[in-house]
Amino acid sequence: MQTFSPEIMQAIKAAKVFSGGKRHHDIVAPMLPPGSLWIDVTVPLASVFDKYTDHDEIVVFASGDPLFFGFAATLQRAFPDTEITVYPSFNSLQTLSHRLLLPYAEMKNVSLTGRPWKNLDVALITGYPLIGILTDRSKTPAEIARHLLRYGYDNYSISVGECLGNDTERIRIMSLEETAQEGFAFPNCVILKMTHPRKRYFGLPENLFRHLEGRNNMITKMPVRLLSLSMLDLSERRVMWDVGFCTGSVSIEAKLRFPQLDIISFERRAESKAIFEENCRIFGTPGIEAVIADFLDCELSTFPAPDAVFIGGHGGRLPEMMRRIFGNLTADGIVVFNSVSDESRCDFLSSVESCGGKIQEEHLLCYDAHNPVKIIKASK
Repeated sequence: MQTFSPEIMQAIKAAKVFSGGKRHHDIVAPMLPPGSLWIDVTVPLASVFDKYTDHDEIVVFASGDPLFFGFAATLQRAFPDTEITVYPSFNSLQTLSHRLLLPYAEMKNVSLTGRPWKNLDVALITGYPLIGILTDRSKTPAEIARHLLRYGYDNYSISVGECLGNDTERIRIMSLEETAQEGFAFPNCVILKMTHPRKRYFGLPENLFRHLEGRNNMITKMPVRLLSLSMLDLSERRVMWDVGFCTGSVSIEAKLRFPQLDIISFERRAESKAIFEENCRIFGTPGIEAVIADFLDCELSTFPAPDAVFIGGHGGRLPEMMRRIFGNLTADGIVVFNSVSDESRCDFLSSVESCGGKIQEEHLLCYDAHNPVKIIKASK
């Protein structure tokens, strides 16, 4: 049976209006004063908050620590001027750590509850040795295990806590392969523990990439790639477009170095999609959005505006491409282009000028005696 401190019991005794999920109501109903009002927390939350505005004081029940990816933070956003008092308990990841006798001071906490994969992807690419994950009914422990295996993160063991604090509590330490085949009672949470580090490259070797059939040279070479990414100032950027990704080497290198970066990669060759996906699995870079279409035909307004653009291919239509890029580029945005001919260099320079931009840097890099590349950086 649930118990509370005298301070919390006094708050319950003095209140008339209460709120929480159905599960919370089932637990605390015997403690509520006679004639009290209960407001169910259901979606959409806007209708719940409309009911809240009719009352001066409400006692809200939530699980664990309401400020840990919890309901208190939601209430702060919805009612910024309202006084809120929090009586926290251990959150589920703390509880699971205690059950496992696992020191968790440096654990990276990630919520997948109604959220995309991105924060978990960032934690995996960064290489945190201990990752705590809040799940939901679609991003289950089994689906999380399959996600890790899909991108080669088999260097973690997984601990799953089911129905923590209830009579049906269950804790299992498993391999990812075992977890991917299992079902789990909800609610649950997950802790990933690194068993060994993945190899980390500073500059991905070309021979490790899968290439277009018979076209192994169609890849931005490692020295050119690193200099180009350096010129994009990606540590200061939010969204990068990679136009003409081919094998995906630039996008993948960027994601490994700057995992928080949102990357949208464009390529018109349909056969590049499978190659790109395989290369993402090889190097462990989930979260890059691949768009298979002619960049000049794409409805670019559906994508977040870039503050960094790398042009890996232009199909002889560089001026038109540049107009589209500059039309979507943020005010502080940067474009980097690799020119392998005087003609493409002149086209880029004149296109930047016609779009009202300016050239910031230009470097000549000789990868070998026959392949000089000019790497040019432009801004609005």
